[in-house]
Amino acid sequence: MSALTNDLKKLTELAENNVKADGAFREKLHLMPPVGWLNDPNGLCQFNGVYHAFFQYSPFNAQGGVKMWGHYTSDNMIDWEYQGVMLYPDQPFDCSGVYSGSAFIEDGEMYLYYTGNVKLEDRDDYDYINTGREANTVLVTSRDGKHFSRKKELMRNTDYPADLTLHVRDPKVWKQDGTYYMIQGARTKSDVGQALIFRSEDRLNWEICSRVETEEPFGYMWECPDYFEVDGVKILSASVQGLTGEEWADRNVYQSGYFRLNGDITGEYDLSDYCLWDYGFDYYAPQSFETGDGRRIQIAWMGMPDCEEYTNRTLEEGWQHCFTFPREVYVENGVVRQRPVRELDAKKQKIKDASGHLEDEGHPVYEAYISGIADGQFRAVLGEELTLEYKDGRFSMRFSDQSKESVSAGRNVRYADMPELENVRILTDVSSVEVFVNDGEYVFTTRYYPAEASVRVDAPGAEIELAAI
Repeated sequence: MSALTNDLKKLTELAENNVKADGAFREKLHLMPPVGWLNDPNGLCQFNGVYHAFFQYSPFNAQGGVKMWGHYTSDNMIDWEYQGVMLYPDQPFDCSGVYSGSAFIEDGEMYLYYTGNVKLEDRDDYDYINTGREANTVLVTSRDGKHFSRKKELMRNTDYPADLTLHVRDPKVWKQDGTYYMIQGARTKSDVGQALIFRSEDRLNWEICSRVETEEPFGYMWECPDYFEVDGVKILSASVQGLTGEEWADRNVYQSGYFRLNGDITGEYDLSDYCLWDYGFDYYAPQSFETGDGRRIQIAWMGMPDCEEYTNRTLEEGWQHCFTFPREVYVENGVVRQRPVRELDAKKQKIKDASGHLEDEGHPVYEAYISGIADGQFRAVLGEELTLEYKDGRFSMRFSDQSKESVSAGRNVRYADMPELENVRILTDVSSVEVFVNDGEYVFTTRYYPAEASVRVDAPGAEIELAAI
């Protein structure tokens, strides 16, 4: 351990030892930082029967700062144990931050690929798009998920195509027909977002294989790309920056969604229209992995970068952001859907059920399931301030008070248009809400900060089930 690593380790432990464990908004189900800042999920995997979730972590500053990788493990994706920081920004090729990456498992070994961020100048007015930074692809390995090898730099910006800016990052690796492939997000010098595909025979030496892009420019940067197949459907996921126009005017500053891909991602292919993973306020940089039993699990950052319109009241407690609850991605009736992992079912304890109308108070962590909705009649109010409603073919998530000191902390409204409403599943933690509509065809995620936990549901003719978790 170098002197720098040792000092960072001591400073991190000091920050974590001073955390306020009794904060009013600390989550029960959702992964959050011990202290400070959390953003992208990284290195998600199941390794030797244990689930691993790494996360970008800034323990010294709840509003962000130098990034390292914190580490959680779990046996069931619900009860997580914090394992400390596994990767510090302690090398010349990652000294400005251990940025996003992924895990690849083979032959009893965990391979963690990530972007090592370097800023050669530390100035607010500096051009970090074309000059003054490095985005380096780095690898570490582990045989036990606890101890990691020395870092190995695999690629630098000079190894990427010359028409790209310095924004190339977020490697995700998979194996196909005996060959290893890596996808990374990129921004061209013409401000066009795309994904790069690299090929390798040994997981160490990589060469550019192909590029993936839409026929017309679609945003200026594709962050955190992911590629996988589920139930026979090929999915290319990307968090796209720079979408403009009327379609995106009422959406988030950046989007996270997917294309269905027909053909060969390394050769000839067609992309579908871009579909959002989530229509709510707080959802970005999703990453997925496959479990031992073949399920595709996705976790995202329940946050949004570069968003000044709202804040998070957990800043008062010295921390900020959390992950979404792990979701199963599946295809049913030709539709890509999401649902909370089935392990959650064993944690539920029935509170009450009703027909048409239900009210409850005092349960900050619960799931409400409303089924058999008749004629689209549905309205729910959470924490007296957050309204979920279906009206005139539109499902909306709306806060009544949009001040930054309120339950919304500045959030206003998000919506999706859909021809009919059949069922709604509401998963509520202390300071977060995830809403799965029509068996997860549409999902809405938000942070919220109620003074008291409460829920009121009106859906004439529907069956309503409420369970504590």
